[in-house]
Amino acid sequence: MPMPSPTERHEILETNRTRKMARSAHAYVRGNTVKFYEWLEASPVAGRVPIGPAVWICGDCHLGNLGPIANGDGNVEIQIRDLDQAVIGNPAHDLIRLGLSLATAARGSDLPGVTTARMIEEMVEGYAAAMHDPTSGDAGVEPDVVRSIKRQALGRRWKHLARERLDAIDPQIPLGKKFWALDDNERSSLEAVFADPEVARLILSLDHKDKDRAVRMVDAAYWMKGCSSLGLLRFAAIIGLKNAKGRSDYALVDIKEAVAPIAPTTRGAKMPDDNGERVVTAARALSPHLGTRMTAAKMLGRSLFIRELSPQDLKLEVDQFSEGQAVMAARYLAFVVGKAHARQMDTASRNEWLGVLEADRRGMIDAPSWLWQSVVSLAGSHEAGYLEHCRRYALAA
Repeated sequence: MPMPSPTERHEILETNRTRKMARSAHAYVRGNTVKFYEWLEASPVAGRVPIGPAVWICGDCHLGNLGPIANGDGNVEIQIRDLDQAVIGNPAHDLIRLGLSLATAARGSDLPGVTTARMIEEMVEGYAAAMHDPTSGDAGVEPDVVRSIKRQALGRRWKHLARERLDAIDPQIPLGKKFWALDDNERSSLEAVFADPEVARLILSLDHKDKDRAVRMVDAAYWMKGCSSLGLLRFAAIIGLKNAKGRSDYALVDIKEAVAPIAPTTRGAKMPDDNGERVVTAARALSPHLGTRMTAAKMLGRSLFIRELSPQDLKLEVDQFSEGQAVMAARYLAFVVGKAHARQMDTASRNEWLGVLEADRRGMIDAPSWLWQSVVSLAGSHEAGYLEHCRRYALAA
């Protein structure tokens, strides 16, 4: 399939993104970070959201951005898996974003509003447990949805990754709806990227015992991802890893353009000026399993970040929550986010932030009133925005 023109690429991506966001209110929340911060700033609770310690935050902390991540030794943990929006900012923003995501997932599962209230309460308990002890704190009972996806992750190999991402096992990227042919400039630029010793070292770091193998690009294509920002570079590449005896293994690599984040940054915070370096630095702070498998690069005058995709890296997909599982998941996932924040704080900072969280828990529910009211306000704004999005999508269709 020939590479679409820039205009055609824009139209295809826009259509696909609009369609996916119309599927459910939960999908709309996941794909609309810009509106989240706009509506949060305009909400009646905005002035009451406390300012926590200035640490790296995810910036887009919804359910789909959490999941099992493998490190180079094959160990798997639930960590934050997408750091495009990561900044040094206010950890309260991650809590509110996660709370909203859990609330819309609960609504999509037809759970009563009282369950959402209990989820927010358990979120605070899980997050506080991580603040008390980020290394061995009690996350509570591992929910079935987490236990199931971790079990699935541990059983996956290259063939599973290839079937899922490429619809094939052979080391070739099938061109079609998801993958588009490269032009000569893009192909030669990618080959130059993988000739960089630092990039080669990264690729050899994940589950490859022989570090002296040669690295070469076998195939590559533009990767059309459904809710990606329009007009950004996104590529998939298959890398061949040859050892001295001529045997080959393969790695699937994701190359993604990094752009300026939408999430608010703490005034005066010192972050890398290069957006690719920002994403990699944030990943190493928030998600060590992922951060050790990433590097930044330049290509076609743009900033990129690169990571090898592991078969064990999965997205936490929640189609339906039971009431009990929803509450346990809220506690567990907030614990994961809390660990990512807490490992960047000293004991005094953690205790001070805990005090802020505990100070406002005597309201309508046993959770900070600013958190509960922010989630309620944003749920209303997102529901109205989602229905308007669906109306415009139906008219366009």
